[in-house]
Amino acid sequence: MKCALITGGSRGIGKAICLKLAQENKYHLLINYQSNQQAAEETLKEVIALGGQGEILAFNVGDQQQVAAVLGDWTEKNPDAIVEVIINNAGITRDGLFMWMTHSDWKQVIDTSLDGFFNVTNFFIQKLLRNRYGRIINMVSVSGLKGTAGQTNYSAAKGAVIAATKALAQEVARRNITVNAVAPGFIKTEMTAGLDEKELMKLVPVNRFGEAEEVAELVAFLASDKASYITGEVININGGIYS
Repeated sequence: MKCALITGGSRGIGKAICLKLAQENKYHLLINYQSNQQAAEETLKEVIALGGQGEILAFNVGDQQQVAAVLGDWTEKNPDAIVEVIINNAGITRDGLFMWMTHSDWKQVIDTSLDGFFNVTNFFIQKLLRNRYGRIINMVSVSGLKGTAGQTNYSAAKGAVIAATKALAQEVARRNITVNAVAPGFIKTEMTAGLDEKELMKLVPVNRFGEAEEVAELVAFLASDKASYITGEVININGGIYS
């Protein structure tokens, strides 16, 4: 059984990725969520309706012990399963000016994006190397490239994941494992629902917010055999906002 793990897979961009991979029906999907079980079950239901297959796994990506326990238990129960694709999509924002930022707001964002990348990817990396095949895709952000005021924590976390992507790509390339990052701009999701879309659209050359499905198309391509010569890259998908 070949599997793809999508962290934060129950909503937004993560859900769109799950549905896109379900349509291609190459992988048994491991849909990770942290707290919203109902949303995860709904996503799984939609995956199955599209002809795909999968299951849901609850863990906080930022909690190393929890990640190791849940994934360790799953691996024991599925000895013949091979996780070939890891999509590190889980992320949170705790926006605010740095001068008012609490240590908790800093740490929660770093723990989810950066430690989450480490905890999940590190759990599988030796297996990927032994298997001599893998696709690791890290969801980052335009904030991690250019920095965004009010998001010093998020920009720091995503910038660190970008650097880690480039370094890890060089370590594992000879084993046919690619490591890439996808950097969305303004995408219509729950995370951007509170933003002033009309005002922010003026900053985007294509004059609209992106759709989660558009990001999912790019991720699915990077997860496929077609992208075997692309590694260590950060691919922007932002309507020209950072070009």
